[in-house]
Formats: sequence, C-alpha cells, structure tokens
Amino acid sequence: MTWSVLVPVKPLEGAKTRLVGPDGPDGSNGPDAAARAELALAFACDTVMAAAACPRVGLVFAVTDDPRAHEALGALGARVVDGEPGGGLNPALAHGAARARAERPDEGVCALSADLPALRPDELDRVLADAGLHARSFAADAQGVGTTLYAAAPGAAFLPAFEGRSRMRHRSLGTVELLRTDVPGLRRDVDTRVDLALARALGVGPHTSKALGRLGL
Repeated sequence: MTWSVLVPVKPLEGAKTRLVGPDGPDGSNGPDAAARAELALAFACDTVMAAAACPRVGLVFAVTDDPRAHEALGALGARVVDGEPGGGLNPALAHGAARARAERPDEGVCALSADLPALRPDELDRVLADAGLHARSFAADAQGVGTTLYAAAPGAAFLPAFEGRSRMRHRSLGTVELLRTDVPGLRRDVDTRVDLALARALGVGPHTSKALGRLGL
C-alpha cells in the first residue's frame, strides 16, 4: 500500500510560542518571533523531505495558507493545498484529505505533524507498514499525550482528532495505536526548548540544522 501524506502548517507568524520561556539551561527567554517562524518552517521542510523520501509515500500534500510555507514546501515537491476552511487543525486536515483522495483515490491517507525535524524515512516506512494492517491507526508522541501520525486506509473514514490530549481521544474513537519503539524521530515533535534539545540529540534534518546555525542556537 502507498500513502498520501498530509503535513499541515499553521501560519508561521506567531508559530512555536512555547519555544519561549526559561526552560533552557541558561534560563533565557528563547528565540524571538522571527526566529521561531524560521524554525517552524525548517521543521516543516525536514518533515516533508523525510516523508517524500519514504518508499511507501506516493505524494506529500502540504496543507497551508502561509505564503512562505507554500513556496518552500512546494519547492521540495509537496503538493500545496490552500483554502483552509477554518476551525483548527482537524478541519484543515479533512480539507487536505479530500484533495488527496480526489487525486489519489487508491492510496491511504496519513496526517503527519509538521514539527518532526528528526524524522527518518525508514521510521515512517515502518509505521506505515503497520498502519496498512488497520482501517484507522495512530502513533503517539514521546510524552504519550499527543499524536504525531494518524492514518486511514483506502476506503476508511478519515477522522483525525489532533490537538491537546489526542492520544486518549483517538483511542476512545476506536483508532488502533501503533506501539513501535524504534521510531524516536517520528515520536519527537518539537514544542519546547527541551523538545528541541532532544530532537537535536537524535539528529535533525538539514533545514533545521542550518536554521539553528544561522540563528546561533
């Protein structure tokens, strides 16, 4: 089975506000708004690049209305889906899934968090192989609270329940949890400076690495 992968990118202005705060070793306030926007875009670029290199992925759809993300992710080969309906992340993903299924009806649809800078193509390949055994499935984040991947096989209803304590919400909807322990990059989304340090320890992709170097972080 091959998959259409959706990567949703919120407006970069005001992105990653939790990277601000005294959770770093020096107790400083972290990067400013422009730097956070640059990092958020770099995370998304590395996520899209890893997904596009996965053998089980047919096409990556970047769901975004942000012009910078539109240009950068399109340049990486993603099909950009704009015109989000509003109402948050899940309606945006449903909008992207409708486009993906219209263009590639024989593929499963997988929603992937856009802040996975340490994701490896082989990690995604293993998880999608497992996802192919179920109608709907998901992978939780490293904290066991949120969700980094949600997959619906061809013909299955696409019913994502991201944001907040989404792990328990997905489970309550009968979605199968994929419990692999050999996919640390797929589970390591980055919201805080601690998350960023842990992702860097795993090894981040080239866009994030360059952005960190430019920003002196």
